[in-house]
Amino acid sequence: MFFARNFQSIEQMRLLVDSIRAIRPEIILAVDQEGGRVQRFKSGYTRIPPMQSFLSLYEKNPEEALAFIKDVGWLMSAEVLASGVDMSFAPVLDVDDSNCSVIADRSFSSNPNLVATMASAFIAGMHEAGMAVTGKHFPGHGAVTADSHLELPVDSRSFEVIELADLIPFTTLMSQLDAVMPAHIIFSDVDKDPVGFSSYWLKNILRKKMKIEGVNFSDDLSMEGAASAGSYGDRAEKALSAGCDVVLVCNNRSGALDVLRRLESFKTNASSQLHKMAAKRWWDWSELKVNERWLRTQKMLEKFNC
Repeated sequence: MFFARNFQSIEQMRLLVDSIRAIRPEIILAVDQEGGRVQRFKSGYTRIPPMQSFLSLYEKNPEEALAFIKDVGWLMSAEVLASGVDMSFAPVLDVDDSNCSVIADRSFSSNPNLVATMASAFIAGMHEAGMAVTGKHFPGHGAVTADSHLELPVDSRSFEVIELADLIPFTTLMSQLDAVMPAHIIFSDVDKDPVGFSSYWLKNILRKKMKIEGVNFSDDLSMEGAASAGSYGDRAEKALSAGCDVVLVCNNRSGALDVLRRLESFKTNASSQLHKMAAKRWWDWSELKVNERWLRTQKMLEKFNC
């Protein structure tokens, strides 16, 4: 999992990726390249606006907006793939406009049906570029004010309310999702455990009731919202036992090593799903820069970002 701290330039990133794959050619490499506040690779890459910025265009001309969103999803994915990175954890399917500071304009809209419609176009573009998609943060992070990076949010709404709002994008798009990432949130009226550690949410709701297949990634276990599960080894074991297929430890080296030690004795076949997230095709930067779709979309984004 790459962050801005790992990035200096297109050339440096390519060398870093190649050096990793020389040791582990089968490894899946990922980044958060959503756009807006969450774009880790910047210099030399097209700046992607926050997803909610497309909403005003959609309200004026839905057909034109959806075509543009699809092209943006394709461009973002093609540039990440041209860097030798398999996937970007996108799109955000949270329903929000300004309620949750950590989501806000990362969400397409505060209207769940619009989130589903606009995200569907973005997903289509990602798939056309050859990238698997991850819907996050199941079942929805947009209704809480707390930031799960810093604390453990609690949402007291009933399942019925959540189902008729936050879950709509996931339900609508379930056949298009290659993976899902649950939120580090407790929905106190539904289950006592945070979603990423809850077999009720991940097995009963996500898999059985909603029949969403694909890879289930934990959110970063170094976030404060995951701390209630105990040590890093405990967090990983609880997440995998609850129904996560893959656990992420992104921002704590000692925690990552603790997880690796614990998983030596924890029996799971979870990683058997991970190969589905590998890049379906690789792009080359020289190829992209003469590609008509890339040139057109980049020009549109330059105008849109002004």
